[in-house]
Amino acid sequence: MKVLIAPLNWGLGHATRCAALVRQYMNEGHEVVLGGDGAGLTWLKRYFPTLRYVELAPLELTYGKGKSQVWAMLRALPKLIRWSWEDAARLNQILSLEPFDLIISDNRFGLYTPRVRCVYMTHQLWIRLPRFWRWLEPLTARLHARIYNKFNEVWVPDYEEKGLSGILGHPKYVQRNHVLRAKVRYIGPLSRFGTYQLRSAQTTMASANNNGVSQHHYPVVALLSGLEPQRTLLEQQIMSDYADKAEQVLIVRGLVQEPFTTLQRGSITLVPWLGDAELVSALQGADKIICRSGYSTIMDLEKLGLLAKAEFIPTPGQPEQEYLAEYV
Repeated sequence: MKVLIAPLNWGLGHATRCAALVRQYMNEGHEVVLGGDGAGLTWLKRYFPTLRYVELAPLELTYGKGKSQVWAMLRALPKLIRWSWEDAARLNQILSLEPFDLIISDNRFGLYTPRVRCVYMTHQLWIRLPRFWRWLEPLTARLHARIYNKFNEVWVPDYEEKGLSGILGHPKYVQRNHVLRAKVRYIGPLSRFGTYQLRSAQTTMASANNNGVSQHHYPVVALLSGLEPQRTLLEQQIMSDYADKAEQVLIVRGLVQEPFTTLQRGSITLVPWLGDAELVSALQGADKIICRSGYSTIMDLEKLGLLAKAEFIPTPGQPEQEYLAEYV
């Protein structure tokens, strides 16, 4: 079977959680082709250097600098609509050149065609809105359902009972709708840190990349990702908070498109990204993990048994992360 797996390029979480699916299909002997754009595709290409990839429609969004992202998202709506059309057109071009048996779209809602079995993956069947707009959530859920209802299946990367995503992945609206309920499948949390990765990390962490990061103990590890300028603003906040403190801090900046360099600012070490072995080593050795409350980060920390160490800082004005930080 030939499978196209394509995540949304919105931070790195959609790409990192797709790694588990890519590996599963590869282990089963299927041919996997990566799809995407921007940093998400860059990360997948680095993680699976032997796999082919196809460029899909680029999506370049930014957040506002303030505590509300409502107007930033409203301004982005026309761009999101055009992007979904471009993604659909690009998919048809690809299918005219080569066939696929299965397409897995992680929140790329334009990546659908009736010609192939298509799966839509999301942890947000229910989209959280800011408090003032919360009365619109039922309408938003129905609009979202109209989008994913055209797909053959809808996969939710969560447990079916007592999940990590709370109301986002288990809305009563879907449970009451027999048509949607029949399409929704809970496939369990997805993490790049599967059993194989943890085992290999434990045997190679002392020499991974030979940059020495894994050989230091950092009481505080910060994981950064997400849209600008909020990624940079959080980095600056952490730098300021720990500038005059003696404890060693490691900041993984989430800049996968940059070459690997290590920067030292007093007791703070900054790296653009880390491989699995070093990242697992740093996280397991930390006393505190500072990160956004993105769902993929939550799944990774749960896989590693490190949720209790997390200090979640939701992206300002992003209700989904605010909800997950409180829920988890």
